Amino acid sequence: MCRSVDVKQAVLAKNDDLAAALRADLAGRGVAVVNLLSSPGSGKTELLCRVLAHAVATGVPVAALTADLATENDARRLARSGAPVRQVLTDGLCHLEARQVRGHLEDWLPADTEVLFVENVGNLVCPASYDLGETLRIVLMAVTEGEDKPLKYPTAFGSAHLVVLTKTDLAAPAGFDEDAFTANVRRVNPGVEIVRSCARTGDGAAAVLDRALAARDGAPQHHPPLAPRPHSHDLDGAHGDAPGHTHNHPHPASVPAS
Repeated sequence: MCRSVDVKQAVLAKNDDLAAALRADLAGRGVAVVNLLSSPGSGKTELLCRVLAHAVATGVPVAALTADLATENDARRLARSGAPVRQVLTDGLCHLEARQVRGHLEDWLPADTEVLFVENVGNLVCPASYDLGETLRIVLMAVTEGEDKPLKYPTAFGSAHLVVLTKTDLAAPAGFDEDAFTANVRRVNPGVEIVRSCARTGDGAAAVLDRALAARDGAPQHHPPLAPRPHSHDLDGAHGDAPGHTHNHPHPASVPAS
């Protein structure tokens, strides 16, 4: 078992090295990378479509990578914004890694890009462990998911530079207790900013783009406290993994430096 853990630690260490190099390269080109994490069905794609459309309308050069296990549905949706979009198919992998991001950027990312949005696989477990070379990590949650979700997924919420609460138009019908949600976020990530959004109306899109541009410009970012939280699972597709996918790896002790 110890040897298995060592292998996983080596995998994460290699990913961290690739991510650091990618972050330095893109920062040198004036590009901020925004890593978007959430559960499936949080409204992440629709909000991102609004953010991209707002950027295009205001003359901000942006691009997006969107990851899924299968289909190019999200890339087609996001492309309606007018921004350059590329689909990443993970072939069963439950998260993106820095090598995949780097590989898809080669000979594709427009030279004038200022913000690259990376829509991670819908999963709050594995993606939280992998640095993608991001400047800003955003974790999204819909009001329909329950106030206690930050406590159930402390690594994801604990590693966020920004938390976005989505589908706020459904808060009342869902009986969502926003005060309890805020308190739970603060328990795992004191001081993190929470932005409310509604993709149906576009609320929150401008705020997300503003935070991304601030990261591009080197504005001081919130540095969340994140302790190592090892997890182990032997899954049969339960978290978006390929059948039979097994791993046991520690979560990193810190998020990427901005």
